Amino acid sequence: MEHRGQKYHRGRLSQAIREEIETILEGELADPRIGLASVSSVVMAQDARSARVMVTVAGDEAEAKRTLEGLAAAKNYVRHELAERLRLRRPPELYFQVDRADQLESRVDELLGRAKKRARKKTEPSP
Repeated sequence: MEHRGQKYHRGRLSQAIREEIETILEGELADPRIGLASVSSVVMAQDARSARVMVTVAGDEAEAKRTLEGLAAAKNYVRHELAERLRLRRPPELYFQVDRADQLESRVDELLGRAKKRARKKTEPSP
């Protein structure tokens, strides 16, 4: 059973990590592979030794793949900067992942719209 204080601390730490990585992405990484990307969330493991960084990328699938390659190459630099800025003895191991929530949300909306149209067509009286 996890203590409430640990959960609260992990939440604050993940928010601070998200903000710092966002700052690093905006101005400090000069890798041409990294496109227009932003950090949507950081999900910390229970032991806080690893973190999944959810990144939204503007562009197509190829652009997202190139951005993930660039972020993977810069992972150690980002960890070092996090350790210095947040004064962490052991910064978490970072795993970058494309956040597809927006795409999934639009697909679900599209499917719900189709289902509503079909339902309306079935309930309309035929001439």
